[in-house]
Amino acid sequence: MAVIEEIRKRGTAEILYIGSKGGVESGMIEKIGVPYVGVHCGKLRRYFSWQNFVDLFKIPTGIFQAYKALKEFSPDTVFSKGGYVAVPVVIAASVLGVPVISHESDVSPGLSNKISFRFSEQICLSFEETKSFIAKSLMKKVVVTGNPIRESILSGDTERGHKFTGLDRHRPVILVMGGSLGAKQINDLVRDSLGELLKRYQVVHIAGKGNLDLGVHKEGYRQYEFLDEPLKDIFAMSEMVVSRGGANSLFELALMQKKVLIIPLAMHASRGEQIANAQVFVRKFGWSMISGNITSSEFLKTIDYAFNNNINQSAKVVNGTSGIVDIINKFKK
Repeated sequence: MAVIEEIRKRGTAEILYIGSKGGVESGMIEKIGVPYVGVHCGKLRRYFSWQNFVDLFKIPTGIFQAYKALKEFSPDTVFSKGGYVAVPVVIAASVLGVPVISHESDVSPGLSNKISFRFSEQICLSFEETKSFIAKSLMKKVVVTGNPIRESILSGDTERGHKFTGLDRHRPVILVMGGSLGAKQINDLVRDSLGELLKRYQVVHIAGKGNLDLGVHKEGYRQYEFLDEPLKDIFAMSEMVVSRGGANSLFELALMQKKVLIIPLAMHASRGEQIANAQVFVRKFGWSMISGNITSSEFLKTIDYAFNNNINQSAKVVNGTSGIVDIINKFKK
């Protein structure tokens, strides 16, 4: 989204978005007037699962579908963000001779990007620390650009946020979000601690699709499945944010200089990339992090600590959007 915004700001360009069949992003992309093509993709799991055998057969189908879409669209370049849907698209682009620019948001690259890097003309990184994970043979392709961040996220308005939520303008607001699909651990912690939280704060809780608790109606508490356009106003009105450790969210929060409590995905649910991301931001910005089997009392204690903690206001992050679009434009025919 950030890259699309920047490309459009610089002038006219035809853009095609290739995502997964039935992907949650399709609605967001079509809303901004970009054509969306869905392809089959097999998730590349690092652990044993019978689904791996099923998904293995989806990859050739996805490559064929991506090949067909790219052949018809005839792009100057492909920009890949490295989710598992990227692999068939990047391979199809390579077959067609279309240059690929790959970007890795996390400190440690995912398996999809490790595959994609070998087909890429340029490898863009958010973190200097990621270089240690890159094969020496690929280092000549590497550039540290920072992470692409939507400029529109900075245009939030506190008054609009209060009007949207109906919350008290004179009491502090904490925004809690667990990613686009929500996070059961964070949702449970908020609901188990809600009575105590509301004694000191107001809470805006983005719970994820299908995760609302319709039986909870408390003064100073607002819950939503998902927020799109109003999110920037909620950011503006919030003094602190509780977030997972996804790099995109953390870069946005750093750019807005928010106080943050990070609850990264645990090792058993990920490859540990969110923990590595969190550690970098905790070290640089003085944010707080808590992980593992967290009790309600630990959660409340850490919320209070993070809220009262002074973050490093002099620390900065690089918005990589402009640099990435510069690289994309280098490969125009």
